[in-house]
Amino acid sequence: MKTESSNNLKRYNNLIGEIESVYHDVSLKFGISDSVSKIIYTICDNGGSCMLSDIRKLTGLSKQTVNSSIRNLEKENIVYLKAVDGKTKEVCFTQKGCEFAEKTAMRLIRIENEIFDSWDAEDVETYLRLTDRFLMCLTDKADGLQ
Repeated sequence: MKTESSNNLKRYNNLIGEIESVYHDVSLKFGISDSVSKIIYTICDNGGSCMLSDIRKLTGLSKQTVNSSIRNLEKENIVYLKAVDGKTKEVCFTQKGCEFAEKTAMRLIRIENEIFDSWDAEDVETYLRLTDRFLMCLTDKADGLQ
């Protein structure tokens, strides 16, 4: 028996899946894996460098996937790791990485900004506020799972 709530959840899950599918298609057009795309995007979104631990958190990728992708990006001279203190590392773009990011993630970021810029400021704020609220509630409830 379906309730209005479960219909909304189905719609929500379908939208998330379809959005992820668009991002996957963009990665394919750029000739890169989804994980590399997410990592490059995250570094761009953080100004050209990002703490390794933040990349894991912000992308939702596993530690192993991030580390493997970063190693491959290092081999391709796209990124380098910079020791911050102790075991803390920052992932930074090389010059080649900056050029690569401009051809990939920065193009996507510009598209996303165009979309938000085309919306009323109030709609953007509502969308972000409700998405943030959903995330906080989901996190709280997920933390309570055994």
